[in-house]
Amino acid sequence: MKTTKILALAAILMTTVLSANAQKWGNTPEDSINCRKNSNLYRDYYDKKEYLDAYEFWAECIKSCPANNKNLYIRGSVILQAKFNAAKDDAERAAVVEELMHMYDLRIQYFGEAAEVTAKKAFDLERMMGTSAVNRYFPIYAEAMRLGASEMDPAYVERFFDATVRYVTSGNADTTLIIDNYDIAIDAIDKQIEKAGSDSVKLSKVYGVLANIENRFSPFASCDELVKIYNKKFESNPEDINLLKKITSILSKKRCTDTELFFAATEKLHSLEPSPNTAYLMGTMCYKKKKYNDAIRYLNDALKDATEQKDRYSMYILLGYSYSATSSYSASRAAYQSAAQVDGTKGEPYRMIAQLYASSHRSIDDGLGGATAYWAAADMASRAISVDSSPENVEAARKLISSYSSHFPKQSDAFMLDIIDGQSYTIPGWIGVTTTVRTRK
Repeated sequence: MKTTKILALAAILMTTVLSANAQKWGNTPEDSINCRKNSNLYRDYYDKKEYLDAYEFWAECIKSCPANNKNLYIRGSVILQAKFNAAKDDAERAAVVEELMHMYDLRIQYFGEAAEVTAKKAFDLERMMGTSAVNRYFPIYAEAMRLGASEMDPAYVERFFDATVRYVTSGNADTTLIIDNYDIAIDAIDKQIEKAGSDSVKLSKVYGVLANIENRFSPFASCDELVKIYNKKFESNPEDINLLKKITSILSKKRCTDTELFFAATEKLHSLEPSPNTAYLMGTMCYKKKKYNDAIRYLNDALKDATEQKDRYSMYILLGYSYSATSSYSASRAAYQSAAQVDGTKGEPYRMIAQLYASSHRSIDDGLGGATAYWAAADMASRAISVDSSPENVEAARKLISSYSSHFPKQSDAFMLDIIDGQSYTIPGWIGVTTTVRTRK
């Protein structure tokens, strides 16, 4: 019984293999013969760059064995371009275009990669017919983006956005489409940057595409223009969550976060669909408007559910600013310490604590006008250097240390209070840390 099952399974596998192989070379023995013969002939002409002579045999391969291999379609793109260029009239050119479209549909059918191949389809159509045919190729680029924008070559994301601008400036749609599709393109590029990881070659290519998209978008990207376009949409449908997400996303990307529209859209989005991100945005805007207590409330809400390290770090830093602005020094320090726990490689939290100590020195009753606070401030600036050796951090921390050292207590004043250089000293008041006495003459 066991042997019978094994033989049956082997037969099934053999049938599957033979079926796949048959499909590769055609569905009938005649197809197989035609495919092998025509494949050799078209490749012979193709290799000699005699593309028009290759066409007849290539077309037979497409007909007899469309599942043969991807090279059939890669070479087909070149062959059909040559045939289009040699066409005598519009009818012939139109027939070649339809053949190109069908070829790419077959490639997707047999080899998948729908997003990438659909983008190639649009690109070949654009190259074949010229940019004036934007009405024809733009929807195909848009379909490719819908199928998988983050999966395709980043160059096609750029072509999609370029086609968008041309489509709009040709009078087919209003400027809103450019802004909407910029948002789609940048989201795709962000995902591709994330996927590239530390691959410098891939990153260089993606960042190059990003720069080109930004340059193309620049004429349409002023905050005034964006607000003018989206304000009407917001007023007519203020509870459309997808619209609110789009408004906040695009205004955030273009650094238009000081606008009233951004505040109103974010506030409405947070009320309809609260999330750590909307709470963080609300906290940021309240801080800018000097509504510090509101900022503190929103940021604490955001931190309850935020999971991304970089987001939590930024939230704690801003929370530290907000508490500091309300003279809640201990709470501010605690927020900065939490930021340091989230990312121990950054010197910023320690520089912030250093500045907090220095700025609050007058609240310290040490008999020296609060000058002892500068010892703790210098300590924190030194700590910043010890955890973060980046040039910008080291430079900023050293400037702080230089400034704080000039505010250390005078030796004679400290001596009058029996405070001697090198002694251990606990700074009174809210700072409450133990440090080493350092004076100046």
